[in-house]
Amino acid sequence: MHYTNSRDIQKVNEHSIRILHVVGGMNMGGIETWLMYILRHIDRDRFQINFLVNTAQPSAYDEEIRALGSKVIPCPHPSRPWLYAANFKRILREYGPYDIVHSHVHHFSGFILRLAQQAGVPIRIAHSHVDSFLLEAKARWYRRLYLSLMERWIALYATVGLACSRQAGEALFGLSELRWRVLDCGIDLKPFQAVVNSVSVRAELGIPKDALVIGHVGRFEQPKNHQFLVDIFAEVAKREPKMYLLLVGNGSLRLDIEQKIIQMGLTERVIFAGVRPDVPRLMLSAMDIFLFPSLYEGLGLVLIEAQAAGLPCVFSDVVPEEADVVKPLIRRMSLSELSSAWAEAILFASKTVPGISQRKAFEIIEQSSFNIHNTVETFEEIYLKTVNLSKLIYF
Repeated sequence: MHYTNSRDIQKVNEHSIRILHVVGGMNMGGIETWLMYILRHIDRDRFQINFLVNTAQPSAYDEEIRALGSKVIPCPHPSRPWLYAANFKRILREYGPYDIVHSHVHHFSGFILRLAQQAGVPIRIAHSHVDSFLLEAKARWYRRLYLSLMERWIALYATVGLACSRQAGEALFGLSELRWRVLDCGIDLKPFQAVVNSVSVRAELGIPKDALVIGHVGRFEQPKNHQFLVDIFAEVAKREPKMYLLLVGNGSLRLDIEQKIIQMGLTERVIFAGVRPDVPRLMLSAMDIFLFPSLYEGLGLVLIEAQAAGLPCVFSDVVPEEADVVKPLIRRMSLSELSSAWAEAILFASKTVPGISQRKAFEIIEQSSFNIHNTVETFEEIYLKTVNLSKLIYF
């Protein structure tokens, strides 16, 4: 991907750059939480960010977004393309003009960026956060037609392609497309420096202070593989009576998992914490091991957070290698292995002193590209250079 040199950046510093991020909704998912990190840390005088959401329902981050001077703009009915297109173009007229439309809705970004191009938006960014190869392989013929069309439109209308990992990029842009790059999704590290009282946090959650706790953070949806996660915990529970499971998140499959926990007789040892704004606090004080047996991931940002908290991490080997930052803390496992093998890996980690302190693990993350300050700096550079390049081309 070609950018202009650093001297050109000064040409666009005289006015703010207006960016419209397109997302499903601003709830506490991985993409949305990361975008909030960006919004909190970016220079909001130079970069004016709004969020177009594909829902009319309020979302968890809406209030904070408005408090930070940004707008949340509903554009519902993505399944009704003609209505959606009319609403989208109306929004661009009413709230624009925008220098950049930055879309995070995977294949649907093809439609978004086509509409943005028709409306005259000069910079159009497709951002891939998911390794969707597994889903695409199982798609029916009409779904494959849709995916093919969206990929063609992304190739035609995206001026920039970004991805949270190499696998996520290849899933959306293909192996031959050269106009995309990996952008590591940084996290806010300040909460991981806090001093937390483990006893009081565990008491708040109903966890005995001497318990060993397996933690998981993620939506109760199929990719997170909660069914297998519970099978693993059941094997652990047979061998270790002090082991508990802490599940953070919500989603459409939560009731199914709750029923499975009841049927397996594990109710007293599984805590459903729901959606929480204090995940770093829970990682630092209430978790001993992080378990992440996902079926597929774009990156798995919570794994980076778990490493910043100094937690040993046992996770599936389909997770992109970019997540392997603090090597002494990570253990990859194949999803083809039995739940009992996963349980043995967890028990081994619980009885082994980590080869690295939390402070040292934190420092490794702090010095990496997963530090939010480094990500924001890269983000600003991309925005400035691409907008400047568009001015050089069109003017």
